[in-house]
Amino acid sequence: MSDHAPIDPAKLQRQKRLEETLKENLKRRKQQARARSDAPPVAPANEVPAGEDER
Repeated sequence: MSDHAPIDPAKLQRQKRLEETLKENLKRRKQQARARSDAPPVAPANEVPAGEDER
């Protein structure tokens, strides 16, 4: 017989839920990264748009 305590079902459920959350977060981050790479580049706020002189 084994000496260790049986696996607590509540802990197992929590672990599975955490793993699912991590997988979904990863998917969401990948989608956001993909959307950012597809988006046109945005000029930094401190740059002056072309054709406008700095005053």
